[in-house]
Amino acid sequence: MSRDLAVLKDRSVLALFAARSVSLLGNAITPIALAFTVLHLPGGSPSMLGVVLAARLLSQVTFVLLGGAIADRLPKLRVMVGADLAAGVTQGLAATLVITGHATPWMLAGFAALAGAATAIFEPASRSAMPLLVSGDALQSANSLLKLSMRGGGILGAALAGVLVSTIGAGRTMVVPAATFLLSAVLLLGVKVAHQAPTESGPSLLRQIRDGWREFTAKQWVWVMVSQLAYVNVLLAGSFYVLGPVMADRSLGGAGAWSTVLIAQAVGFIVGSVVAVKFRPRRPVRAAALLTMGFPLSVLLMATGAPLAAIAAATFLAAICIDVYEVLLDTALQKNVPPEALSRVMSYESLGSFALVPLGMAGAGPVADAVGVSNALYGAAALIVLAGPAVLLLRSVRTVTEVPDDSQEATPAVNEAEVAETSKA
Repeated sequence: MSRDLAVLKDRSVLALFAARSVSLLGNAITPIALAFTVLHLPGGSPSMLGVVLAARLLSQVTFVLLGGAIADRLPKLRVMVGADLAAGVTQGLAATLVITGHATPWMLAGFAALAGAATAIFEPASRSAMPLLVSGDALQSANSLLKLSMRGGGILGAALAGVLVSTIGAGRTMVVPAATFLLSAVLLLGVKVAHQAPTESGPSLLRQIRDGWREFTAKQWVWVMVSQLAYVNVLLAGSFYVLGPVMADRSLGGAGAWSTVLIAQAVGFIVGSVVAVKFRPRRPVRAAALLTMGFPLSVLLMATGAPLAAIAAATFLAAICIDVYEVLLDTALQKNVPPEALSRVMSYESLGSFALVPLGMAGAGPVADAVGVSNALYGAAALIVLAGPAVLLLRSVRTVTEVPDDSQEATPAVNEAEVAETSKA
C-alpha cells in the first residue's frame, strides 16, 4: 500500500486532489440549497424546481463536447481554472440576488444553465489531467485515490448542506459553493505540469469535435463500453433512483429507510475507491464489463421484497462495483487514447453515458404502472446483468490488456494503421 500512496508525495497531485474534493463539496451543496431556495421564492413550486434543475442538466449535456474540444486545444489546467472561476462568479451572483430579495425562479434557471455550462467545460479537462502528472502503474493508484477524495468531498457536502440550510437559510448557503469553486481555482494554480502534451490551435472547434468523434469510434472497445454504460445507466436510473424510493415508501419504512440505503451506497463508493487501488486485472476492460453485472444487486433484492438490512448490504456491494468500474475504465482510456485527443474522447464518454438518463427516469413510472413495480425492478435487473456477457462477445473488449509503463500504445486488437490515419485527420 505504501507504494500505491507514493503519488501523494507529489505536491501537484495533492493540489489536484484538494481542488477536486473542494469542488465536489460545492457541487454537493448546490442542488440542496438551490432546491429549498426555489421552493420558497414567490412563484416557486415543484414544477419550477424541475425546470431549474433541468436547465442545468440540459446545459451540461449541450456543452460537454465543446468542453472536450477546448481542453484538447488549450492547457487543461488553465481550462479547469477558468471554468471554476466562471462557476464561482455565477454561483456568487445567484446567491447575491437571493439574499437581497431580487431573485426569481426564472433567473435562477438562467444561472443554473450557466453553471451547467461551466461544469461541462470543466469535466473533460479534469478527467484527462491526471496523465499529465502520473504515468505507468501509478496512474491507477492516482485515479483511485482521486476518486476517494472526491467521494469524501461529495459526502461531506451533502451532510453540510442540510446543516447550513437549517441554520443560516438556503440563500446564504448558496454562498458556500461559490467560495468552494473559487478556492478550487486557487488550488489548481498550485498544479505544475512538467510535460504538457502539445495542443492544437489550427482547426476550428467544430472540426476538433468532429475529429474527436473519429478518435472515439476508432477503437471499437471504447464506443462499445460507453454504449453499454449508457444502456445500464438508463435502466439503473429508473429502477434504483425512481422506483427505489417507491419501494422504500411502500414496504421498507419510508424516507428513513431510503436514507439508510443511500448511506450504504456512499460508504460502498468509498470502499470501492480503496479496492480499486489494489485491484489490477490483466484485462481491465473485460473486468469492467463484468463488474456491471453487480450494479443491480439492490434492485433485484428490492424486487424480491427483501428486508432493509439485505437491501442496504446489496447497495453497498453494488457501489463498490460501480467505483471500481469507473476507475478501471478511466485508467484504460487514459492509457490507450492519444493525449492530444483524450479530453474529447472523455467528453463523448460523458455525453454517451448520461444523456439518456432522463429518459430512464421519466419512463420508470409508466413502465411500473403497466407491469407493476416488482416486475419492473426484476426486468431492469435482468437486462443490466445481461449487458456484461453481451459486450464480451466482442474480441476487442476481451483483449484490451494493461499498457506497459510510460506507454500510450494501442492494444493488439486495434488496427494500428487505422488509428494513425485517424489521428492525422
